[in-house]
Amino acid sequence: MAKYYARTFLPWIVLAVVSGFDARTGAAAGLAAALALLGQDLRRGHRTDALILEISTSAFMALLTALAFAAPGSPVLDYGASLAIGWLAATAWGTLLVRRPFTEGIARRQVTAEIAATALFRRINRVITAVWAGSFTAMAAALGAVQHWNPHDTALLVAVKVAGFAVPAVFTARYPGIARKRHLAGLAQPSPESAAG
Repeated sequence: MAKYYARTFLPWIVLAVVSGFDARTGAAAGLAAALALLGQDLRRGHRTDALILEISTSAFMALLTALAFAAPGSPVLDYGASLAIGWLAATAWGTLLVRRPFTEGIARRQVTAEIAATALFRRINRVITAVWAGSFTAMAAALGAVQHWNPHDTALLVAVKVAGFAVPAVFTARYPGIARKRHLAGLAQPSPESAAG
Protein backbone atom coordinates (compact mmCIF):
# COMPACT_ATOMS: atom_id res chain seq x y z
CA MET A 1 0.00 0.00 0.00
CA ALA A 2 2.84 2.41 0.84
CA LYS A 3 4.30 1.86 -2.63
CA TYR A 4 0.91 2.56 -4.21
CA TYR A 5 0.46 5.87 -2.36
CA ALA A 6 4.05 6.96 -3.08
CA ARG A 7 3.46 6.32 -6.78
CA THR A 8 0.01 7.94 -6.78
CA PHE A 9 1.27 11.14 -5.18
CA LEU A 10 4.38 11.34 -7.41
CA PRO A 11 2.82 13.95 -9.75
CA TRP A 12 2.02 16.13 -6.73
CA ILE A 13 5.61 15.80 -5.52
CA VAL A 14 6.91 16.69 -8.99
CA LEU A 15 4.56 19.70 -9.06
CA ALA A 16 5.72 20.88 -5.62
CA VAL A 17 9.44 20.51 -6.35
CA VAL A 18 9.55 21.92 -9.89
CA SER A 19 7.09 24.76 -9.13
CA GLY A 20 9.63 26.05 -6.62
CA PHE A 21 11.65 27.12 -9.67
CA ASP A 22 8.92 27.94 -12.19
CA ALA A 23 5.11 27.61 -11.91
CA ARG A 24 4.53 26.81 -15.59
CA THR A 25 7.25 24.19 -15.75
CA GLY A 26 6.05 22.68 -12.46
CA ALA A 27 2.46 22.41 -13.68
CA ALA A 28 3.53 20.90 -17.01
CA ALA A 29 5.86 18.43 -15.28
CA GLY A 30 3.10 17.42 -12.86
CA LEU A 31 0.70 16.91 -15.77
CA ALA A 32 3.23 14.83 -17.69
CA ALA A 33 3.86 12.63 -14.65
CA ALA A 34 0.11 12.23 -13.97
CA LEU A 35 -0.69 11.28 -17.56
CA ALA A 36 2.25 8.88 -17.78
CA LEU A 37 1.19 7.04 -14.61
CA LEU A 38 -2.49 6.98 -15.60
CA GLY A 39 -1.62 5.65 -19.05
CA GLN A 40 0.59 2.97 -17.53
CA ASP A 41 -2.20 1.87 -15.16
CA LEU A 42 -4.78 1.76 -17.96
CA ARG A 43 -2.45 -0.34 -20.11
CA ARG A 44 -2.05 -2.73 -17.17
CA GLY A 45 -5.82 -3.17 -17.17
CA HIS A 46 -6.62 -1.51 -13.83
CA ARG A 47 -10.30 -0.74 -13.32
CA THR A 48 -11.31 2.92 -13.31
CA ASP A 49 -12.70 2.64 -9.75
CA ALA A 50 -9.13 1.89 -8.65
CA LEU A 51 -7.83 4.96 -10.53
CA ILE A 52 -10.02 7.70 -9.07
CA LEU A 53 -7.08 9.62 -7.60
CA GLU A 54 -5.05 9.23 -10.78
CA ILE A 55 -7.91 10.51 -12.97
CA SER A 56 -8.61 13.38 -10.57
CA THR A 57 -4.90 14.24 -10.42
CA SER A 58 -4.68 14.36 -14.22
CA ALA A 59 -7.71 16.67 -14.39
CA PHE A 60 -6.26 19.03 -11.77
CA MET A 61 -2.84 19.11 -13.44
CA ALA A 62 -4.45 19.88 -16.80
CA LEU A 63 -6.43 22.80 -15.31
CA LEU A 64 -3.40 24.11 -13.43
CA THR A 65 -1.20 23.88 -16.52
CA ALA A 66 -3.79 25.77 -18.58
CA LEU A 67 -3.96 28.49 -15.91
CA ALA A 68 -0.18 28.69 -15.53
CA PHE A 69 0.29 29.28 -19.26
CA ALA A 70 -2.79 31.47 -19.81
CA ALA A 71 -2.22 33.70 -16.76
CA PRO A 72 1.33 33.15 -15.47
CA GLY A 73 1.09 36.13 -13.13
CA SER A 74 -2.18 35.02 -11.52
CA PRO A 75 -2.16 35.27 -7.71
CA VAL A 76 -4.04 31.94 -7.68
CA LEU A 77 -0.73 30.25 -8.55
CA ASP A 78 0.69 31.48 -5.24
CA TYR A 79 -1.69 29.04 -3.56
CA GLY A 80 -0.81 26.03 -5.70
CA ALA A 81 -0.07 23.69 -2.78
CA SER A 82 -3.28 24.43 -0.89
CA LEU A 83 -5.36 24.28 -4.09
CA ALA A 84 -3.83 20.93 -5.02
CA ILE A 85 -4.58 19.40 -1.63
CA GLY A 86 -8.02 21.04 -1.62
CA TRP A 87 -8.70 19.30 -4.93
CA LEU A 88 -7.73 15.97 -3.36
CA ALA A 89 -10.03 16.73 -0.42
CA ALA A 90 -12.94 17.47 -2.77
CA THR A 91 -12.21 14.26 -4.66
CA ALA A 92 -12.17 12.18 -1.46
CA TRP A 93 -15.35 13.76 -0.05
CA GLY A 94 -17.04 13.37 -3.45
CA THR A 95 -16.33 9.64 -3.54
CA LEU A 96 -17.89 9.29 -0.09
CA LEU A 97 -20.91 11.32 -1.19
CA VAL A 98 -21.57 8.98 -4.12
CA ARG A 99 -20.84 5.95 -1.90
CA ARG A 100 -17.77 4.90 -3.87
CA PRO A 101 -14.89 5.61 -1.46
CA PHE A 102 -11.70 6.02 -3.46
CA THR A 103 -9.80 3.61 -1.20
CA GLU A 104 -12.24 0.78 -2.00
CA GLY A 105 -11.05 0.36 -5.58
CA ILE A 106 -7.45 0.46 -4.41
CA ALA A 107 -7.99 -2.08 -1.63
CA ARG A 108 -9.92 -4.37 -3.98
CA ARG A 109 -6.64 -5.04 -5.80
CA GLN A 110 -5.31 -6.82 -2.71
CA VAL A 111 -8.25 -8.96 -1.65
CA THR A 112 -10.44 -11.68 -3.10
CA ALA A 113 -13.81 -10.89 -4.66
CA GLU A 114 -15.49 -12.57 -1.67
CA ILE A 115 -13.81 -10.25 0.81
CA ALA A 116 -14.48 -7.18 -1.37
CA ALA A 117 -18.19 -8.04 -1.35
CA THR A 118 -18.50 -7.94 2.47
CA ALA A 119 -20.06 -5.15 4.48
CA LEU A 120 -16.94 -5.06 6.69
CA PHE A 121 -14.69 -4.35 3.70
CA ARG A 122 -16.96 -1.52 2.57
CA ARG A 123 -17.21 -0.08 6.10
CA ILE A 124 -13.42 -0.15 6.55
CA ASN A 125 -12.94 1.74 3.28
CA ARG A 126 -15.56 4.35 4.15
CA VAL A 127 -13.69 5.07 7.39
CA ILE A 128 -10.27 5.14 5.69
CA THR A 129 -11.51 7.44 2.94
CA ALA A 130 -13.08 9.75 5.53
CA VAL A 131 -9.74 9.96 7.36
CA TRP A 132 -7.93 10.84 4.10
CA ALA A 133 -10.63 13.40 3.24
CA GLY A 134 -10.39 15.00 6.69
CA SER A 135 -6.62 15.08 6.53
CA PHE A 136 -6.64 16.61 3.04
CA THR A 137 -9.13 19.25 4.21
CA ALA A 138 -7.07 20.18 7.28
CA MET A 139 -3.87 20.17 5.25
CA ALA A 140 -5.35 22.41 2.53
CA ALA A 141 -6.50 24.92 5.17
CA ALA A 142 -3.13 24.88 6.94
CA LEU A 143 -1.20 25.24 3.68
CA GLY A 144 -3.46 28.08 2.60
CA ALA A 145 -2.78 29.90 5.87
CA VAL A 146 0.98 29.40 5.60
CA GLN A 147 1.00 30.43 1.93
CA HIS A 148 -0.94 33.58 2.82
CA TRP A 149 0.87 34.65 5.99
CA ASN A 150 4.35 33.18 5.60
CA PRO A 151 4.80 31.83 2.06
CA HIS A 152 8.58 31.60 2.27
CA ASP A 153 8.62 29.30 5.30
CA THR A 154 9.57 26.19 3.34
CA ALA A 155 10.21 24.12 6.47
CA LEU A 156 6.69 24.76 7.75
CA LEU A 157 5.12 24.01 4.35
CA VAL A 158 7.03 20.72 4.18
CA ALA A 159 6.12 19.83 7.79
CA VAL A 160 2.41 20.39 7.09
CA LYS A 161 2.58 18.20 3.98
CA VAL A 162 4.51 15.42 5.72
CA ALA A 163 2.09 15.35 8.67
CA GLY A 164 -0.93 15.60 6.36
CA PHE A 165 0.12 12.53 4.40
CA ALA A 166 1.76 10.54 7.21
CA VAL A 167 -1.22 10.49 9.56
CA PRO A 168 -3.74 8.97 7.11
CA ALA A 169 -1.07 6.66 5.64
CA VAL A 170 -0.31 5.18 9.08
CA PHE A 171 -4.04 4.96 9.80
CA THR A 172 -4.60 3.18 6.47
CA ALA A 173 -1.90 0.66 7.30
CA ARG A 174 -3.23 -0.12 10.79
CA TYR A 175 -6.99 0.36 10.77
CA PRO A 176 -8.07 -2.68 8.67
CA GLY A 177 -6.42 -5.08 11.14
CA ILE A 178 -7.98 -3.31 14.12
CA ALA A 179 -11.43 -3.29 12.46
CA ARG A 180 -11.21 -7.00 11.60
CA LYS A 181 -10.22 -7.88 15.20
CA ARG A 182 -13.17 -5.88 16.55
CA HIS A 183 -15.48 -7.53 14.07
CA LEU A 184 -14.30 -11.03 14.99
CA ALA A 185 -14.52 -10.21 18.71
CA GLY A 186 -18.12 -9.09 18.15
CA LEU A 187 -18.91 -12.36 16.41
CA ALA A 188 -17.42 -14.32 19.31
CA GLN A 189 -19.68 -12.57 21.85
CA PRO A 190 -22.66 -14.75 22.80
CA SER A 191 -26.00 -13.25 21.87
CA PRO A 192 -28.39 -12.42 24.77
CA GLU A 193 -30.73 -15.19 23.62
CA SER A 194 -28.04 -17.88 23.67
CA ALA A 195 -26.73 -16.66 27.03
CA ALA A 196 -30.22 -16.86 28.49
CA GLY A 197 -31.00 -20.17 26.88
